[in-house]
Amino acid sequence: MSNADAVIAVLRTGHDSLAESVSGFGDDDLARPSGAAEWDVSQVLSHLGSGAEIFAARLRAAVDDTEYPGPDLNQNIWDKWNAMSRRERADGFIKADESLVALYESLDAATRDKLRIDMGFLPEPVDVATSARLRLSEFALHSWDVAVAFDEHATISSDAAAALLHAKPDMLAWVGRADALEGRTSVIHVTTSGPGSVFELRLQAPVSVEFDLSEKSDGTLRLPAEAWLRLVAGRLTERHTPDSVTATGAADLGLLRRVFAGY
Repeated sequence: MSNADAVIAVLRTGHDSLAESVSGFGDDDLARPSGAAEWDVSQVLSHLGSGAEIFAARLRAAVDDTEYPGPDLNQNIWDKWNAMSRRERADGFIKADESLVALYESLDAATRDKLRIDMGFLPEPVDVATSARLRLSEFALHSWDVAVAFDEHATISSDAAAALLHAKPDMLAWVGRADALEGRTSVIHVTTSGPGSVFELRLQAPVSVEFDLSEKSDGTLRLPAEAWLRLVAGRLTERHTPDSVTATGAADLGLLRRVFAGY
């Protein structure tokens, strides 16, 4: 199984699971506050549905070797979804995300290997595996936003966490807010489980992860891989931090939450 194959398989599993849940939501469920600030559950589904349409449009443009229509298409898609009722967003999400996953699945082995997709916000086109992984990152985090509306102990699925941990492109410098450090620098040794990994978080400008560990660190952080993914995405609040998370020294969770304030 290729890298792209594995990520697409996780997208399928994630879609089927969330679509099954959403199909059973009532109007009150869709109106619940989600894990995303200021969005109810239906608005998270709207974001996932509109994102699915945009990803699909970019993927089709690459397959057809045509130019992406541009930012006007994105805005038209967002406007359409913003105007929907809560029920329309839920139903629309199921349809749009199924269409996107099926489109990834329809790509043959050669296309999965050779195709390059212009994502619009990256310096150069990316392969299918990277495109699918970018979608999986968005999907997994916002699936958690939905799930946590009903279960405060919700986690990102283990297969998504395995596919996303240390995945490219590395967006840590973009999401990490070095200004929150107020000039301080530190080196944190991080150990994850499920899957297991050991790496170094360098709190400096820019914030980065390195795999050649320094002999000494200013602190340690131990946590599940899914909790690490939620931390850097601004979703490891005190209320939603597992008991298994331990931090010592400069690995102050309050500071880390300010550095990774969410996106």
